[in-house]
Amino acid sequence: DSEGSDAGLVGEDAGVFRFADQSLKSWVQFTGVFVVVFAALFVLWLNPETGFGDDYARLMVDIAGGNTSGAMLLMLAFFGVCHSGLASLRYQAEAAINQALGAEGVGERVWRVFFGVVSLPLAFSAIFFFINHRYDGVQLWDLRLNPAVHTACWITNFISFWFLYPSTFNLLEVAAVDKPKFHMWETGIMRVTRHPQAVGQLLWCLAHTVYVGNSFMVWTSLGLMAHHSFGAWNGDRRLSNQYGEAFDVLKSRTSILPFAAVIDGRQTLPDNFLQEFARGPYLLITVGTTAAYFAHPLLQGAAALLKW
Repeated sequence: DSEGSDAGLVGEDAGVFRFADQSLKSWVQFTGVFVVVFAALFVLWLNPETGFGDDYARLMVDIAGGNTSGAMLLMLAFFGVCHSGLASLRYQAEAAINQALGAEGVGERVWRVFFGVVSLPLAFSAIFFFINHRYDGVQLWDLRLNPAVHTACWITNFISFWFLYPSTFNLLEVAAVDKPKFHMWETGIMRVTRHPQAVGQLLWCLAHTVYVGNSFMVWTSLGLMAHHSFGAWNGDRRLSNQYGEAFDVLKSRTSILPFAAVIDGRQTLPDNFLQEFARGPYLLITVGTTAAYFAHPLLQGAAALLKW
């Protein structure tokens, strides 16, 4: 049995990683995919000399009339439409590809690749544009020199990454090395909130808005939360369509608001609840989030070189 699992689960045990289940061949393939994808992303999108990313950023700024807050919202809106739209079409698209090719399992991989090809460039554009323009707009307050505020915001931001949706951990499926599946998770962070990605994004937005304190950050946070609010509704709809009564059971004992289902008695945390976080993916998140904080100057430098 999986660590932390208990009787009566209708969903999957989240965040499980066992070295014994891993295939060296699969991880070699993953490394190859990673290198090829990011090399292509650099040449075709990020590199100002050869890529289209700068043209895309200029287009968004031009449409927004030179207003960088407006351009940021347009980038987030376009990303949201593409990302959520392609996710919503996933089941039908995978089935159509499998039928057209006369082979099972191909459609899932083809659609995941297409999904990544569309989503990755748009996501990187939004990230680097945000980094370059985070201090644009009207300064509403300035608490950046307050050590207590900095510490509180850093802790909140750190916690936000523990709310990543568990499917993010399945790197071999993300890269289409393993056949991508549409999972319904039930343990770990899912006991706290049924939509951890939205909650984590909210924590990230609160921390950065308090710390940066300008209108650009406010508009960015509103755009991000609008997308994640829609994503929560859309995620429930897709899970209901896919899993039917099993999702109804999971929904009845989980909540969107953190710990709400625990407080009102619909969710009982098992004695080994904390052990559901003592797993490889969460160790990687902890190390990666800490490393990302210290790598902020590198990210800022890379964004500045793009001049978006």
